[in-house]
Amino acid sequence: MKRLIVRCAVLLGAALLSSCTPRASGPATEGVTDAMLANSPEGEWLSYGRDPSEQRFSPLTAISDTNVDQLGLAWAADMETARGQEATPLMHDGTLYVTTAWSILKAYDAKTGRLKWSYDPKVPRDTLVRACCDAVNRGVALYGTSVYLATLDGRLISLKQKDGALMWSALVVPNQQDYTVTGAPRIANGLVLIGSGGAEYKARGFLAAYDHRTGQQIWRFHTVPGNPADGQESAALKSAEKTWAGEWWKLGGGGTVWDSITYDAKTGLVLFGTGNAEPWNPAAAGRQGDSLYTSSLVAVRADTGEYVWHFQETPEDRWDYDSNAQITLADIEIGGKPRHVALHAPKNGYFYVLDAATGEFLSAGAFSPQNWTTGIDAKTGRPAINPEARYEKTGKPFVGMPGVAGAHSWQPMSFSPQTGLVYLPANISGFPYLAAKDWKPSAIGVQVGLESGAVAMPADPAFRAGAKAMTTGALIAWNPLTQKPAWTVPHVGPWNGGTLATAGNLVFQGTAAGSIDAYSADKGRKLWSFPVQTGAMAAPMTYAIDGEQYVAILVGWGGLWDQAYGLLAHKSGATRNISRLLVFKLGAKGALPAPKSLAALPLDPPAFTGTKEQAMLGASLYGRYCMACHGDAAVAGGLNPDLRRSAVLGNPATMQAIVHDGALSPKGGGNGMVSFKSALKPEHVEAIRQYLILRANEDKALGER
Repeated sequence: MKRLIVRCAVLLGAALLSSCTPRASGPATEGVTDAMLANSPEGEWLSYGRDPSEQRFSPLTAISDTNVDQLGLAWAADMETARGQEATPLMHDGTLYVTTAWSILKAYDAKTGRLKWSYDPKVPRDTLVRACCDAVNRGVALYGTSVYLATLDGRLISLKQKDGALMWSALVVPNQQDYTVTGAPRIANGLVLIGSGGAEYKARGFLAAYDHRTGQQIWRFHTVPGNPADGQESAALKSAEKTWAGEWWKLGGGGTVWDSITYDAKTGLVLFGTGNAEPWNPAAAGRQGDSLYTSSLVAVRADTGEYVWHFQETPEDRWDYDSNAQITLADIEIGGKPRHVALHAPKNGYFYVLDAATGEFLSAGAFSPQNWTTGIDAKTGRPAINPEARYEKTGKPFVGMPGVAGAHSWQPMSFSPQTGLVYLPANISGFPYLAAKDWKPSAIGVQVGLESGAVAMPADPAFRAGAKAMTTGALIAWNPLTQKPAWTVPHVGPWNGGTLATAGNLVFQGTAAGSIDAYSADKGRKLWSFPVQTGAMAAPMTYAIDGEQYVAILVGWGGLWDQAYGLLAHKSGATRNISRLLVFKLGAKGALPAPKSLAALPLDPPAFTGTKEQAMLGASLYGRYCMACHGDAAVAGGLNPDLRRSAVLGNPATMQAIVHDGALSPKGGGNGMVSFKSALKPEHVEAIRQYLILRANEDKALGER
């Protein structure tokens, strides 16, 4: 009887919700339709992962393992935004749609490279202060006769595919202090789906669905419970409330849906990944327990947003092991029976195979070195957490493998039904975690609860050499049935690009070292390479026009690895940002212009005149407020200024004017950093200046120029 009463209450709640929820308009009947998205025309690339299953596999064979060495540059287009480039272009009806940094959208003639139109949403440049990982954008969605763009400052915009004319614009984030949007929208039966970033700030994660014609919100699923005193929006959130402790809602809770969204037409479900709990350090907010639904895969009904199932990959996440890597659907045979599965390789270093309809755990295998667990339960998939990894309990530094960049992050993987392999860009890198004592949230900056200054890279040649040696990357051809690699291509460093698989027995990938390469999909033999003059993080795509196949990739170095990893950001080479769209075809003979030479600012700091205590305070403050953009231990990756080389180090008044007063901020008439006076007092700014001077002198003594 009790079970019947509960079920009736749930059905009644669903009925009430249904009666109050706006209804979406009908499906598109012209332009890009649901049928086209489900079965993409062979020569087109209509959605982020080519089709809703996110396999990133093209059936085109004109370019194959027998002739890929004849591939040449057909055309290129320079971008005006010198930030990280992460988008996958889409191609429909002869037009290539691509987003660049700052959420600018461009439409090109896919055959000739002629710019048809461009749309700049004019994202305020001070939005960058709440963007953890650069002003990036990963792409758009096509549906009907519209193209849908999500902007860094939290808007969802509908434009006409034909000319870029504005149809509607909706603000999707709760506020513009803690949230950003960098991911590509997805389509599910006429609904435009989008989430947000912000789990290092004070964000509460969500996935929202909007009517494709009007921009009206149809439903919103929150990924973490809100304030218990206000009640929860659903039974699923009420259940999740039991897995939290402390006053998590005051910091939002995290769990943001900043990338992975997959619509499964077979089940009518939307599968998506969630980010870390906030703050990372559980003790900083009194957080205990699994903290659902963070660092999880979640499935909801596409038409209503109703919860169906979840699988948490990283309970108690304190290492920033987001589950926002793409979710790939596939039909494979397991134990002699066909299974419709979800394939997932999140940041925590394990590759998961789940039943796509129920979330049932089927298997997992470690594809990268990891030390945060002692293993995975073969029946439940739950990890056994290494006690030393609970750094807030031990009070000691913990060098986690993987680190915050993840064993695999947003860079897309691809799946070939021909080989049965997943082509996975992997990072092999660690990160030092140390819980901050007496940590309090601040009005600006990341809210992670770590003492990053104390574990920054020391000015020790032997330590640095060891850290570099342990930091690499790889392209792994992973077999999801055996949970083992079929072949592996080592890379010099991490943060290499996403992959593309084709029926021509090929796998394409860009690299952090500055190339796009092609390999045989079955054996991993390198067959072709082209130097792109910059780091390539985005995934390639392919399309065909008039019987000719093209391969396109957006290149331009930046993002998390460049901004936060300091000395290690240079592991693949001193990569610079040259942002371009490159398009290749067989027999083309195009060449890139020689890159302009850049004169590096000298490492010529003033003498250190501060105290040891002042420098220690400066290190702590730098780690909390500056490292995310200017690099670990004040060594910049190349995209943002290297503060050790700043001309204002010797001028304390100018330093105060910039950091405290916001002299270079947009509100101050500039186009640079915002004011940090809400968090930093003048004496704090001076402590940071002294730390930077100390660091510059240390590195100069090691022979750096």
